[in-house]
Amino acid sequence: MDRAAHSAWAPLPQEYPVELPGRGRVNVCEWPGPPGAPVLALLHGATLTAELNWSHTMAELGRRYRVLAFDQRGHGRGIPCSTFRLEDCADDVAALARVLGVERLIPVGFSMGGLVAQVFWRRHPDLTAGLVLCSTARNVFGSPWERAAALVLPAVVTAAGLLPAMHSLGADLLGSALLDQDTDPATRRWAITQMSSTPLFTALTTAQAVCHFTSHEWIGSVDVPASVVITAHDRIVPAARQWKLAQALPACTVVEVDGDHGVFLHSPGHFASSVLAACDAVVGGAAGGGVESTGTAS
Repeated sequence: MDRAAHSAWAPLPQEYPVELPGRGRVNVCEWPGPPGAPVLALLHGATLTAELNWSHTMAELGRRYRVLAFDQRGHGRGIPCSTFRLEDCADDVAALARVLGVERLIPVGFSMGGLVAQVFWRRHPDLTAGLVLCSTARNVFGSPWERAAALVLPAVVTAAGLLPAMHSLGADLLGSALLDQDTDPATRRWAITQMSSTPLFTALTTAQAVCHFTSHEWIGSVDVPASVVITAHDRIVPAARQWKLAQALPACTVVEVDGDHGVFLHSPGHFASSVLAACDAVVGGAAGGGVESTGTAS
């Protein structure tokens, strides 16, 4: 790959609907990238949308890569669902790749999207060229608080499904925890609007799926290059858990960013450069134990 040539490439994004046979329709936002560029599939976090999670990152990545992003099922404009499953999300990505004629791609997952990326490799290894896992872990079922939440969630989800009023509420009731108190008002309003496009019931079933996920028994079998972007001051996914994921991967580069779980909102430039460095490590074959920092995210 000629990195200088790719850095000079600045295409405009395209947005178009894609019908996934037997699954539903997704609205894809694509940065075409240079001819023949590796393909990235950006997978957003729970309660987020592709626009909210990746809008400040896509243009940077699009200078070197073909970038695909869409709202995951149940979220934003994604495929409607009554029960959220990480496996369905991974299969949606595979279906999109086949419809678009993409032979192999690199899933780039943030938080819950990182779990989807791990599942994608396990279910579709033939389509997986590498993994970029951001602010995520092998599981979120460790502390007493997390175990208690996992036990209570099924009852909460059931109750929510029986209350009609719950279906009119948005995921911003949960997702707003990502926003720091000093988030500027305009950014906060935009983020809340994006989160409110996802039903609260979907957010609850998503949380339930996330709590039940674990890859600790098989993540060591990953046979493609991987990078892990670690948010060093993460309140949602502790950095120690992110490090355990990185250490479990056989061939992994770690990119540290000095930020919290909401770094994509509060310091989008640092987040974008971190993700770009992680993607470059995977594509360049450098993923294999290095650690680098992209600076301070405040």
